[in-house]
Amino acid sequence: MKDLLWGIAPIGWRNDDIPEIGAENTLSHLLSDIVVAGFDGTEVGGFFPEPAILNKELKLRNLKIAGQWFSSFIIQDGIEQAAKDFHAHCAYLKEVNAAVAVVSEQTYSIQGTDRNVFADKPHFTDAEWDTLCSGLNELGRIADEYGLKLVFHHHLGTGVQTLEEIDRLMEGTDPNHVHLLYDTGHIFVSDGDYMALLEKHMNRIKHVHFKDVREQTMTGCRSKNTCFRDAFLAGMFTVPGDGCIDFRQPFAFLQEHGYKGWIVIEAEQDPAVAHPLEYALIASRYINESLLKRVEN
Repeated sequence: MKDLLWGIAPIGWRNDDIPEIGAENTLSHLLSDIVVAGFDGTEVGGFFPEPAILNKELKLRNLKIAGQWFSSFIIQDGIEQAAKDFHAHCAYLKEVNAAVAVVSEQTYSIQGTDRNVFADKPHFTDAEWDTLCSGLNELGRIADEYGLKLVFHHHLGTGVQTLEEIDRLMEGTDPNHVHLLYDTGHIFVSDGDYMALLEKHMNRIKHVHFKDVREQTMTGCRSKNTCFRDAFLAGMFTVPGDGCIDFRQPFAFLQEHGYKGWIVIEAEQDPAVAHPLEYALIASRYINESLLKRVEN
């Protein structure tokens, strides 16, 4: 247990894709809520300040940074541009003492569009797969230079979403430089299962997102051909302990196989509907009582 860190992502307070959501929640508000809920740290949000300011706020609260999302466009823009942008990304993360750089290939992504996230996901050609995999190998080597691990985020509405696509990415990339982020919510909504990915690629997983799903809401969104944005605004995602995923099984598997690193609670929700601190506390209680078996007297 001493090798595990528990985090909670800022997306429950502020949303980078829809800046007006939660705009009233300041960095101090977010970080202080994280302390109240008992987490070790967070991931960097788009509204976070320069490293010196952030590091002071973190130190005052004894919090740490796990990593930060990076949208790569290796297929669309080429590896030269992606590498240039990634160097800047990693330099920032090194200054805030992060552990991982979270990479998601956004070429052809429908995340920010009105297209049906359940049926209209993009697909890559064989040549595009080769470009992506070789590019990720290069980005992975860049991350290594900064003392970081590149962890690839499989994601709804992108070309690397399903287990079959994740298999292809893992087969085509160098395990010494390209690692995997395991996200329970994204793979469950995509494939209807969250254990097969974990069992198959445990040796590549270096970062974890525990995201829960409200199954009834997911079913309704699927029947209405909902886009990604509207699905999460409708409440498809939630924190562990509030949805249909039983996290005891993946958590036990991670423990049995010696996982070390961060487990970050992440749930895209509208903070005006789902009070951020309230849901952080729901997650914290679930972790303590159901996963760690700590029951307060």
